Amino acid sequence: MRAAVTGTVLSGALILSGSLLTAPAAYAAETGVTIEKVSVNSGKSIVFGTSRTESFTIAVTVSDDSGIGKDLAFLQLDREKGDDYWSFHGEPSCTAVSSTTSSCKLTVRLEKDIDLPRNTLAGPWDVYVQFQAKDGDYYGGVYGTHPVKRRATLGVDASPEPVTKGKSITVTGKLARANWDKYVYAGYTGQPVRLQFRPKGSSTYSTVKTVNSDSTGKLRTTVTATRDGYWRWNFAGTTTTAAVKATGDFVDVR
Repeated sequence: MRAAVTGTVLSGALILSGSLLTAPAAYAAETGVTIEKVSVNSGKSIVFGTSRTESFTIAVTVSDDSGIGKDLAFLQLDREKGDDYWSFHGEPSCTAVSSTTSSCKLTVRLEKDIDLPRNTLAGPWDVYVQFQAKDGDYYGGVYGTHPVKRRATLGVDASPEPVTKGKSITVTGKLARANWDKYVYAGYTGQPVRLQFRPKGSSTYSTVKTVNSDSTGKLRTTVTATRDGYWRWNFAGTTTTAAVKATGDFVDVR
């Protein structure tokens, strides 16, 4: 069964920042409409947890020698994998910045009655852009992709506190990620997570070792106490799951 949802759409001020998708110049030659810039979520991955309070924007700069029609624009972010399909889309708010160029923005905001995508749909989503100029020139097609990821959580506990210099410290934690199918956070298994240390008085963490999360997402290792400082776990993320760093846990070494 195909499942789909449309986010609530609100229009507002233009945002153009972060990394930009670039369209081939051939598009302008073929259609007359030039997509100059596209920015999704200000260039950052879209990350959904288990709540329905998330939002993101798609911002586009588009031009044509006749100008862009205000009511002829459409933007969409979607993904299909197997039988699962999800789509967020709507008509953006466009403002003419010159006689030929318009800046357009679509804001998608989830609400309590809008479900999250299925777990299988985490990954790269297609960015579909559609515009029509005042003289009838038209552009419509998949402009590029943008990552949509599951939010991760990561905790840390280093003990004993305090500890005698030269003795062992046990550092534990758990890596979990949002399960969009069940609206819970579940352990993320078999993932490499870096154990990092920051000495007291320093602002820089250094990696001490890498530990794989177990069958429930838990992390556990031992290190030797040498000096006061903060211990944390650092997960780099994957194509489907966002990166996350635990807040450092201070250990007093005596």
